[in-house]
Amino acid sequence: MSQKTKSTDANILVYVMNIPEDTFVSIREYEKMTGRKFRIMLLWDLKVKDVNEKCLNPQIDIVLSVDFSNPRKIAEALLPYQEQMLAITCRSEQSLARFAEVIPHVPYLRTPTTESLRWAADKYEMRRRMKLYDATITPKFTLVRDNSRKERKRIIEKIGFPMMIKPTNLSASLFVTVCYHEEDLEKLLRQMTLKLRRAYEKDNRMEEPRMIAEEFMDGEMYSVDSYVSARGKVEHLPLVKVVTGKKIGHDDFFGYLQMTPTNLKRATIVKAEAVVEKAVHALGLRSTTTHTELMKIDDEWKVIEVAARMGGFRHVLHKLTCGIDHALNDILIRIPEKTVISRKCNGYACAMKWFATKEGKILEMKGIKKLEQLKSFYKIEVARSVGERAVFARNGGRAVFVLFLRNADRSKLLADIRRVEQMVEIKVK
Repeated sequence: MSQKTKSTDANILVYVMNIPEDTFVSIREYEKMTGRKFRIMLLWDLKVKDVNEKCLNPQIDIVLSVDFSNPRKIAEALLPYQEQMLAITCRSEQSLARFAEVIPHVPYLRTPTTESLRWAADKYEMRRRMKLYDATITPKFTLVRDNSRKERKRIIEKIGFPMMIKPTNLSASLFVTVCYHEEDLEKLLRQMTLKLRRAYEKDNRMEEPRMIAEEFMDGEMYSVDSYVSARGKVEHLPLVKVVTGKKIGHDDFFGYLQMTPTNLKRATIVKAEAVVEKAVHALGLRSTTTHTELMKIDDEWKVIEVAARMGGFRHVLHKLTCGIDHALNDILIRIPEKTVISRKCNGYACAMKWFATKEGKILEMKGIKKLEQLKSFYKIEVARSVGERAVFARNGGRAVFVLFLRNADRSKLLADIRRVEQMVEIKVK
């Protein structure tokens, strides 16, 4: 493959495996604003069944079905478009391994390196890189090799109780569990071995399932999305406060409430951003959006994880509060063109992930319709219905629904959050 320079007529924006609906709106609005015309390409793995008919979306200009396990096939598919491609991105966590396979075949686009993507996609490799760069920003950790008595003893001596056990490659707090004693650890490792393999297969992941044990961190959780330039300059969006299911009494670590902007002091935010930049540079990330989860323990910040993609729901939350078009900026940082980040926010917004308090068959969902009457209501995405099973995130389940609220007044938003908690009840068998 040879190419001297990228054509000035390049206008194809490439998405790997997934194009969220907000993306089409952002790109078409940007076309009107700039007078430019873009084509949208979806790069799809032909070994994955398109159950949701993503490839049939009429808003997509080009669909390429490729065997991602065959480098030659990837090269052949992309070769006719080499001089026409302007930028490439991946918006889904489970497809980052496929994105890494594509990168060697788009050498003249601005992308993260294959190695940096793999480090960011694997929590164990991520921790190793951060420890090497600055050990103060990461908790104690170790790879779980098996469930033998000898291995459990090694893990306990290195990490201590309580400890977190989590898969190295899954997001959304799937299968994340806390252990308090060896009986917990033995039982959990035995159960997760089979469950993880099934979950990886269901998500069509290319990686082999692995587990990591980490020191349990008890503090306040936050997250922040950032844009990293080709030279490693990092720009941050407003911090998001995260309340886990564990904090409200669930035996689970899903992100129950995600609210932005926070009421943290500027000096505290600066400290958090400095830790994020260390983590990003430790992984060598560039030309990408990043999503970093943080734990604030007293006046100290620790990194939970860094992902080389935008966080869930962040495009909605930042649009509602500060008018930031996160989906568009994710492309602009890769073209590259100047990202647009408003520093003036005119409201507060939150996303609420609702899980049932028990697992089982859903018998009744009370209060869902009444949510639309709330003054802060923006939209709701219902994923489960009566008759379907409610499953905890630590067992691989997803939320029954996700609710988005927005209000110009923070106290009124908090009041409506409380009303939701009083109104909704998911009854399970």
